[in-house]
Amino acid sequence: MSATTAEAAAETTASPLWARVVTRGLDPQNIIVGVLLLVGAVRHGWGGAGWALFAAFFAGVVPQGMIKLGVRRGRLGDRYVGDRAKRAKVLPLVGTSVLVGLVLMALLGAPRELVAMILAMLATLVPVLGITAGLRWKVSIHTAASAGAVAMLALALGVWWLTGYAVVALIGRSRVRLGDHTAAQTLVGALVGAVTAGAVFWACR
Repeated sequence: MSATTAEAAAETTASPLWARVVTRGLDPQNIIVGVLLLVGAVRHGWGGAGWALFAAFFAGVVPQGMIKLGVRRGRLGDRYVGDRAKRAKVLPLVGTSVLVGLVLMALLGAPRELVAMILAMLATLVPVLGITAGLRWKVSIHTAASAGAVAMLALALGVWWLTGYAVVALIGRSRVRLGDHTAAQTLVGALVGAVTAGAVFWACR
């Protein structure tokens, strides 16, 4: 085991269990899949759930597969791509996968609401990439995805879903406790996600 790997393993072991559970259980992929399935099933029945799975494949499964492959080949470091420079290179690939799914859904006649959700997720990647690559600052994708999800749930299913921002705060706290982000990076991520995803979803659904 290299010194870097040993240090990373020691840090992971020393990190609070609750923070590791929250970070992994509520990572962007799981949030995306969960929100798409919830809105698809509640608003559009079994057909909507099917479309949600289709969308989740391009918005969650394929991007995570790319990242896992990069980690396995030693190009990305970890599943959350902690290195800012490497993250700036991965985000365009993630966006391409989401864009392909979006185009296919639009062409094949998916429910407009689900198409709007995918468009909102894609739009959120733009400022996140701009901050990460342009400003050289590692904004939190965890909080951007979760805050955007809460905004869309509130618009689609009712304002009481805004209580989900308590969960966003917990996710942000877990990222800080693990040393992956500063409090400012998680807050900016949440603001970017909520504003961008909420505005785009509201305008396009």
